[in-house]
Amino acid sequence: MLKKPENLCGSVNVGLALPAQRTQWQEVVYLAEACKERFLTQSDLPELVDNGFFMAGLADLSEGYEIERVQTFHHTLLFTLEGMGKLTTPEREYCLLPNTLTVLPVGKPFRFELKDADKSWKMAWVLLQPSEKWQPLAMNGQRVEQSRVCEQVWSVMNLLHSEVGGRSSYRKLFASELSRLLLGSATMAPSNSVLRVQSIFNDIESQLHLNWTVKGIAKQCYLSTEQLNRITKQLYQCSTQQKLIELRMEKAVDLLQNREWTVGMVALRLGYQDPFNFTHRFRQYHGCSPREYRKRLFG
Repeated sequence: MLKKPENLCGSVNVGLALPAQRTQWQEVVYLAEACKERFLTQSDLPELVDNGFFMAGLADLSEGYEIERVQTFHHTLLFTLEGMGKLTTPEREYCLLPNTLTVLPVGKPFRFELKDADKSWKMAWVLLQPSEKWQPLAMNGQRVEQSRVCEQVWSVMNLLHSEVGGRSSYRKLFASELSRLLLGSATMAPSNSVLRVQSIFNDIESQLHLNWTVKGIAKQCYLSTEQLNRITKQLYQCSTQQKLIELRMEKAVDLLQNREWTVGMVALRLGYQDPFNFTHRFRQYHGCSPREYRKRLFG
């Protein structure tokens, strides 16, 4: 009989303790045609080597997925974002729920697979070199635990993938950030992403002349655009794009008080290369054109 589900990660039951019946293992790799997987390899991303990564991947799985290993030479980490997977170890069976980290150190067999063939499983996986650097992660053996960094790991790995064949400096930055997330996954404060968003908006306010975009801001915060918009709404009760417009339009009122600057000059200082675009945005926000505003101000 199954034992009562154990509370293995705070308030979430991530696994079922089963009798240790599994003694025979084999090498199995199976992906159904519907599965999608993007790889991060050392040949595409040499920066992985310097940070102790062997390989990584982003997986969106459905219809069928099975990986079984008898012996491995790298530590395996799984970050579940959505759906559900199933893990079998020599001692236990787990349901892999969203926002959980699975740690599979070298030396023991395991099997992980899609929990239900008619449902999906979205997860990121990382293979780590068995070095001293990763010993804090590997020292407690095979396990599944709650994690607050699953979305951030997915986002940073997406950014790394986007820089394949791109800028080495960005790849180095993203690989370093991924390393930091993994090593600090047990203690990282949930407010870090909020602090990064607050910090970037402070920078934006002092550099409104730059070509800021939502995608670019998200990249600098190591977040997806969806995560960025969610945090921005929590902080400022509006979307990222709306916050950008607000910062520029509120500053426009101050700059238009300098009568020596033309409307075109003010537009450029606020990041608008086209003064007509600036005028259109100003009228939408304030209900009048920049020239009408000046006329009301100075008569």
